[in-house]
Amino acid sequence: MSKLTLLTNLKQQATLGGGEKRFEEQHKKGKLTARERLEILLDKNSFEEVDALVVHRSKDFGLEKEQYLGDGVVTGSGTIDGRLVFVFSQDFTVFGGSLSEAHAAKICKIMDMAMKVGAPIIGLNDSGGARIQEGVVSLGGYADIFLRNTLASGVVPQISAVLGPCAGGAVYSPAITDFIFMAKNTSYMFVTGPNVVKTVTHEDVSFEDLGGAVTHATKSGVAHFACENEIECLRMMRKLFSYIPSNNIDDAPTFETNDDFHREDEKLNSIIPENSNKPYDIKDIIKLIVDDGDFFEVHELYAQNIVVGFSRLGGKSVGIIANQPSVLAGALDIDASLKGARFVRFCDAFNIPILVFEDVPGFLPGTDQEWRGIIKHGAKLLYAFAEATVPKITVITRKAYGGAYDVMNSKHIRGDFNYAFPSAEIAVMGPKGAVEILYRRDVNGKSKEEAEKYFGEKEQEYREKFASPYIAAQRGYIDDVIEPKTTRPKLIRAFQILENKVDTNPKKKHGNIPL
Repeated sequence: MSKLTLLTNLKQQATLGGGEKRFEEQHKKGKLTARERLEILLDKNSFEEVDALVVHRSKDFGLEKEQYLGDGVVTGSGTIDGRLVFVFSQDFTVFGGSLSEAHAAKICKIMDMAMKVGAPIIGLNDSGGARIQEGVVSLGGYADIFLRNTLASGVVPQISAVLGPCAGGAVYSPAITDFIFMAKNTSYMFVTGPNVVKTVTHEDVSFEDLGGAVTHATKSGVAHFACENEIECLRMMRKLFSYIPSNNIDDAPTFETNDDFHREDEKLNSIIPENSNKPYDIKDIIKLIVDDGDFFEVHELYAQNIVVGFSRLGGKSVGIIANQPSVLAGALDIDASLKGARFVRFCDAFNIPILVFEDVPGFLPGTDQEWRGIIKHGAKLLYAFAEATVPKITVITRKAYGGAYDVMNSKHIRGDFNYAFPSAEIAVMGPKGAVEILYRRDVNGKSKEEAEKYFGEKEQEYREKFASPYIAAQRGYIDDVIEPKTTRPKLIRAFQILENKVDTNPKKKHGNIPL
């Protein structure tokens, strides 16, 4: 056999993974193989593989008789829309995708290379966990990956897809990354599986209910996206990539748009209900303002009282954070604070300007929230906005009450431009609650009807005096009260003004966010 023939045979062998039979088993489960996933994720013919000939070095428990080229993970680089990315794709057909010393070393190698050249890291996870036969060596491999995830955080974007099992220590690598995608019915994440849970806590729970895509997208917030299948998952990852830069020095890509920069939309003038307690969908406002109505929502199913996602204004990426009046009246609770804070910090780390749409009546009251630490968790959102140095613009559409007014990128925490619709109500609290505190002694001895009439008059007086944008505008806390239909051109001009903004934080190793 010639040397070239040997090379060809080895390369071909490396693409076979665990063999055709195991490929068929993977397909029967509704899952793609490791290489099929890369074909969908990356531009055609762009994948450059490394370490295809790596094998494990273990000799215990009969492993020396069972070796597969690549050792259960496909690694290398490729492009998405012509932009360089580094990828690893675990192969469940080889030892159940379990992580060995050699498997981990392959992943670490491409992570190190990504950091050197400033390119994103994408991990496609499909693994039964640590390779038991290798013991502590495989655990060390996980720790090597975790360290690199941590050091890469805020330097290059890290995106994870969980496309099969991801259990035990394996979950902590995706958890450190910036975004997690999961496929419904075929992927799950948990620290301890259903059998252990039943033994320890006597809870009888399925894999899907314990750690499936829907569970993590709705209840825990661990997953940012729960996709119908793997193909949708991989295509959504490509779309997300179009909004973000390759590293913390580059800017996100700019796209041409036929949407007129000066476009005004009359619908915005009537979209806020006259009754300030009546809900509306903040996403309707977002879509009327951004380029081509295109809004890529993140964490759509989790903490729906706040909306976060990416869009473009004038062809340039912006990160949007918006209170959602149609869910819990837009009040901030623990989950919404965590969701918002994490998204703000991602945008700030990667130079993506931040746009806030504010309609918030305050923080959600109740013993559940207080006992679980709404003070500490709400402070995370405040900290994230205050720390961020990217261009930051706020539009107050309606309510901006109490401490929540301060938290939602107010002028006082370095909001660059703060605008308000004429419907904005900026006050310590809502008119009804305020007058009941201010004038409760005045109704002593009055009948119920007289008290209600008196409170109604005072409520109107309070509303006219305080619950409007004009007192804040007189103070300079609001830069302009704008006609809603002019919001799009106003924001595009504002972001153009802020394009070369430079702001800094005091020199320090790092702050101590209230975790």
